[in-house]
Amino acid sequence: MTSMIEHNPATRKVLRGRAYDLAEFTRRYRLNDEEAKRLFDKFGPSATELDLLMAAKRRQPVTLQVANA
Repeated sequence: MTSMIEHNPATRKVLRGRAYDLAEFTRRYRLNDEEAKRLFDKFGPSATELDLLMAAKRRQPVTLQVANA
């Protein structure tokens, strides 16, 4: 008998490092909203994990500069 493992979207992942918010992740990697949301939902908000994922995809982050007042 074969047992199936069902994916439960309610399962919480351990957050490693700081968390991205969706808008920051979208801007940092110049992603469209749909793709950023898909990755965010699949891998969670962990900046460490998302940065590793994007490095594996050979996507370089954009340097986000803060405007001086």
